[in-house]
Amino acid sequence: MTLLKLTMPENFFTQTNLPQQKKYSDGDGTGTGVIFPTVLTPNNNSGDYNLKKLIVDQKPWLETVLHKNGAILFRGFSSVSSASDFNDVVEAFGYDELPYVGGAAPRTNVVGRVFTSNESPPDQKIPFHHEMAQVPKFPLKLFFFCEVEPKIGGETPIVLSHVIYDKMKQKYPEFVERLEQYGLIYTRVLGEDDDPSSPIGRGWVSTFLTKDKAVAEERAAKLGMKLEWTDDGVKTVMGPIPAIKVDETRGRKTWFNSMVAAYTGWEDARNDPVKAVTFGDGTPLPAHVIHDCLKILEEESVAIPWKKGDVLLLDNLAVLHARRPFEPPRRVLASLCK
Repeated sequence: MTLLKLTMPENFFTQTNLPQQKKYSDGDGTGTGVIFPTVLTPNNNSGDYNLKKLIVDQKPWLETVLHKNGAILFRGFSSVSSASDFNDVVEAFGYDELPYVGGAAPRTNVVGRVFTSNESPPDQKIPFHHEMAQVPKFPLKLFFFCEVEPKIGGETPIVLSHVIYDKMKQKYPEFVERLEQYGLIYTRVLGEDDDPSSPIGRGWVSTFLTKDKAVAEERAAKLGMKLEWTDDGVKTVMGPIPAIKVDETRGRKTWFNSMVAAYTGWEDARNDPVKAVTFGDGTPLPAHVIHDCLKILEEESVAIPWKKGDVLLLDNLAVLHARRPFEPPRRVLASLCK
């Protein structure tokens, strides 16, 4: 493991190079490149390892790093050991909280703005996606925190979205053109209550944060989502919704969708993943392209094994994430921000 000092106003952090990281051209002509993700550990000379305080002091610099590289992993800060500590770290950045309305993953509030990341069974992987890309209101920032590191597996692979767009555009130009023209429609069937056996088992009560069907319909309508009530739940239809976004601040297009996640992972007693997502005109997606996209996502992804106390900050506009199966114990918490 090689350590490199960062050029910054005050050397509170050390940049750590790990074998899993990838290096990309930064595209700005400086030739410095992008190390993905950025891994920051305490600078042994600073004498101050309080991550919350460091974030407050160095927030502008940290946001510059996040904008350039898309992801920051904070590792080795002893001041972050509990869900409450993690909540303090999230609040130190000053981002507004995003209510989890319309998402598919079963989650439970732990403390403050902190939730379980996904309560789906440990033997199931969660495919790559941008958080809540299937609804119009999605988080801009994601935080993850490892409270209990996995016994085996359980990594959270991440991948730069514009890299996937560029590779898919080069390999499947007609498919990407159709995505840009028509967008996607996502369909999911929800029970009333959460189903802990399913990776998309969030029931309609927790999805819309109400037990009142009329209120649920009102909140769905604000998302542009149609509801079709059944005897034991509801069918939700979202879209057409864009599958490609223009990242205005970085001047590039991103693979901003949950297409692969829906097509390969939205499966339970109520849902057939092949029917979970279609082109925006209702036509089916070509299976071979979806599975090849999954292969490209895996090839370009970075999966750094979790260590207790790790805090991972993602720019949700720039980075897709997933979850690998694991052998318990594992407890990774999350927080969503506007």
